[in-house]
Amino acid sequence: MNRFLQIFRIKDLRNKVLIVAGLLVAFRLLAALPIPEVNPERLQAFFNSNQLFGFLNLLSGGGLENLSVAMLGVGPYITATIIMQLLTIIFPKFKELYYEQGARGQAKFNQYSRLLTVPLAVLQSYGFLMLLVSQKVIDRPDTLGLITNVLAITTGSMIALWLGELISEQKIGNGISLIILAGIVVGLPSGIRSIAATYSPSLWPTYLGFLAAIVLIIAGIVYLNEGDRKIPIAYARRVRGTKLYGGAASYLPLKVNQAGMIPLIFAISVLLFPQFLAQIISIVSVNAGLKLNALVTSFLANQLIYGIVYFFLVFIFTFFYTAITFNPEELSKNLQRSGGFVTGVRPGEATQHFFSNIVNKITFFGALFLGLIAILPLIIQRITGLAVLQVSGTALLIVVSVVLETMRQLNSQLTVREYEGIE
Repeated sequence: MNRFLQIFRIKDLRNKVLIVAGLLVAFRLLAALPIPEVNPERLQAFFNSNQLFGFLNLLSGGGLENLSVAMLGVGPYITATIIMQLLTIIFPKFKELYYEQGARGQAKFNQYSRLLTVPLAVLQSYGFLMLLVSQKVIDRPDTLGLITNVLAITTGSMIALWLGELISEQKIGNGISLIILAGIVVGLPSGIRSIAATYSPSLWPTYLGFLAAIVLIIAGIVYLNEGDRKIPIAYARRVRGTKLYGGAASYLPLKVNQAGMIPLIFAISVLLFPQFLAQIISIVSVNAGLKLNALVTSFLANQLIYGIVYFFLVFIFTFFYTAITFNPEELSKNLQRSGGFVTGVRPGEATQHFFSNIVNKITFFGALFLGLIAILPLIIQRITGLAVLQVSGTALLIVVSVVLETMRQLNSQLTVREYEGIE
């Protein structure tokens, strides 16, 4: 509590917090500005019947449920970042840019991601609008109205990205993550009101069990985010001139959840792709597009099959994304260059195999937990039998992860200022 109050006692840090709060308010105002001709009743019914779009609403920072000009939020940028990271596998130039050129290469890589965000925002906005038209959530606009809406939504997405980067510059949290967090927090009061409206004294054991489950899930998410496997590292002694270097022992932490939220986004993208494909096909053949859309809708309505497929996709993509971002060969080379080695393991290829085996083992548990988090709403609904008692494991994962990261950054800034005060 004392460290929390210190944030507001230090003028520079207090100003940063107020700037971040102001930028989040600006995004919420943008997310409340709807596109024209929206039917609120049909929109609410559509979201209640489709949990995939509930997840996309989280990524949009709450802008999708209002069909605002920020309905895509930072989603296109997240997609662009994923695509760019996938390109590091295919093109050596991107791999060198991302892994070997340091801060300058990372900055250029991020710039390419921003440029890719624009065409992705155009495609996604058009696909969403056509999907909403097919579900009769909005009326079919004319050509000029469609172009206007696509441009407005694309602009809203780029403004959301700009606000996120302004927040990140304050160095008290990741701007993109805080925008998503703000959308989740704004939706809490309506969720609490829904639960309170259906409260019955006879169901208090169910409500108590629901609260206990939330506490356990949050504890599990904290353990997943903070959990790591510490690999003991030793450094050989080296003589340079008259001085002796090295000889120290340390450890290398390997996180249990190296993939973060990305596998959930991958899985949702795969599940949504057939619906977007149906909209594209309908341009050529209306009947074929309607048949494919009906097939996808019936699949999503089957909660058991949908849950199994969703869990499997998240599980597989966790291993896939970890394999992309974690390079045991590069890690082994960097360790060898610095004169370090894993205790009891020969440098070189043996160290590379050691890291691969360790990461595969800990990723298994991370993938299992992420898969369970993804289908958590289905599990709780099946156990309680109450539609109102649903909690998004994905939302909890975002909230806990963002809060922990923001606390770390705030704590580091407080620590720096304490040292400056000592000097």
